[in-house]
Amino acid sequence: MFKIAIIGAGMAGLSAASALTEAGHSVVLFDKSRGSGGRMSTKRTESGDLDMGAQYFTARDHHFRNALQTWIANGWVAEWTPRLFLRNEDKLSEAPDDQQRYVGFPRMTSLSRGLLEGLELVSQTRIDSLEQDSDNRWELKDDNGTVHGPFDRVVVATPAPQAVPLLAAAGHLEQAASQVAMQPGWTLALAFAEPLDTAVEACFVRVGALDWISRNSSKPGRQGLDTWVLQSNPRWAMGNLETDKTEIKRHLLGEFADVLGIDVPQPVFEHAHRWLYARSEGACNWGALAAPEKGLYVCGDWCLGGRLENAWLSGRQAAHTLMGRK
Repeated sequence: MFKIAIIGAGMAGLSAASALTEAGHSVVLFDKSRGSGGRMSTKRTESGDLDMGAQYFTARDHHFRNALQTWIANGWVAEWTPRLFLRNEDKLSEAPDDQQRYVGFPRMTSLSRGLLEGLELVSQTRIDSLEQDSDNRWELKDDNGTVHGPFDRVVVATPAPQAVPLLAAAGHLEQAASQVAMQPGWTLALAFAEPLDTAVEACFVRVGALDWISRNSSKPGRQGLDTWVLQSNPRWAMGNLETDKTEIKRHLLGEFADVLGIDVPQPVFEHAHRWLYARSEGACNWGALAAPEKGLYVCGDWCLGGRLENAWLSGRQAAHTLMGRK
């Protein structure tokens, strides 16, 4: 049985931690944030809980679908069937499909918190470097100079750019991660005193700065005011990385009104968040990466083409590789 450090408590890290803990290993999760979930982020406000990162997820792989049934039974997840629209250059039109969509219940972070039960998390701790001692065990140094460990194995489950400096001891892993480009994104959350006069509950946007709109309050379990989440497309976000948040809010609110084709009143709450690593550019099919001779493993949605499901699968694969399973 190994003592294992996992850096990153998003879906990939939680998946790896769960599999390793179930097999009897001692696991410690580290994350720079206050909690778990990564891009399964929810901002809790008096106006309601607003999903700032992943908006929903799908389930295709049978292993993931089996896990999903457990999460639903536990009350962590519910199906979301929004009235779906598409906004292209010509018009806004309803675009129903047969895709099953799932969300955390009653907020997206409910899933990550459920998965964290029974696991040890060291939060608000940014790991800057990894070093092996004379016994080839790993010591983790954080940005305050504190050393954690030693650990027999390390799993790095962060976005690719954050993984690169942690992988210096395994050149092929460092090189692979350095080749992955991550795209940024802006998210704007809004709350209105009165429900907006529109049938839209979710909308894919193919024009302007926006990429996605959701009526956050239409998701199961959400309570409070009429809340919305807008997400920009990567190209617009790249050109506005350093733009003042006041201008970001003004511009995206204007485009929101244009997409819906209605007069949008002043929101009673608004919050903008910049994601430097919102999604990977292009698709990799590595599953997970490993340097078994070093006791170093890497996972994340960027290892498997994005999506929350793929983050879970990547973490599971990293754990199984560490344990010598297929």
